[in-house]
Amino acid sequence: MTIRHDRIAINPLQWIATDDGWIDPALAPPLPERLKVIHEAGIAAVHADVPAGMTAAEYGRLLDEHGLAPAPGYVSGPLPEDESSLRELLDKTDRISTQMAELGLPTVFVATGMNKQAPRVHRPAVGAEATPERLERVREVFARMGETTRANGVAAAFHPHIGTWAETEEETRFILDGVPSDVLSFGPDIGHLGWTGADVIGLIRDYADRVAALHVKDFHAEVAERGRAEGWTYQKTVLAGLWAEPGHASVDIPATLAALPETFDGWLVIEVDRGAQATPEESVRLCGEWARRQR
Repeated sequence: MTIRHDRIAINPLQWIATDDGWIDPALAPPLPERLKVIHEAGIAAVHADVPAGMTAAEYGRLLDEHGLAPAPGYVSGPLPEDESSLRELLDKTDRISTQMAELGLPTVFVATGMNKQAPRVHRPAVGAEATPERLERVREVFARMGETTRANGVAAAFHPHIGTWAETEEETRFILDGVPSDVLSFGPDIGHLGWTGADVIGLIRDYADRVAALHVKDFHAEVAERGRAEGWTYQKTVLAGLWAEPGHASVDIPATLAALPETFDGWLVIEVDRGAQATPEESVRLCGEWARRQR
């Protein structure tokens, strides 16, 4: 598989990491400042997130002014409990996937949401409080999200995520096996799946024809393993130094990417949920160094 440099992007979470191991978008500096740093780091594209009060076209022009292209964005929300909350999530899915289409993007990541009170935030990466009934509902929600994005000409890339009701390898396989491939693609996060101890390379190989895009992450496996064994919370694990810039921790990223099919032409979106450097800017620069090495 040949990596296209113009298909390597970043979701710059470094700027919104909080002191308590969470994220807060209000911490982000003005968007033009972030885009300038990303461009100077040598990264070609950025996770698309159209700000409130801006059209997709205006956002696309702003990226272009900074020498950047848009990359697939993200839809998430609480697991719906009734028709009203399902409608709210599907309306959000429709709005964001429409924005992706207007930006010329063929894919959007879809996930269920997480919050600080969630059972799997208190006990992450082990599939806490799993029930067959809930997993069936999760699968149906992802199917509905996929149908919604497909109507806009955009593929929904199912994104398992720590702290949510779609977290483990078993849950990932259940959802992908139960929803047709033309409704739901796969958008794995190699860090979040790896945190659970999943066979990430095996998952990518088994569902290679469905991988539309992925999140590239690196993490310290010994921290993840200790956190799972000792029952650490999401935030405690993060603050223990879980995350690192790509190429600086335990993940064999080249072997993971080698599991993608030769025909793969999707996006690689770098994420560092909490930068391991002194400043967010330095973390982004290290991400750019990794991106440039892929040429």
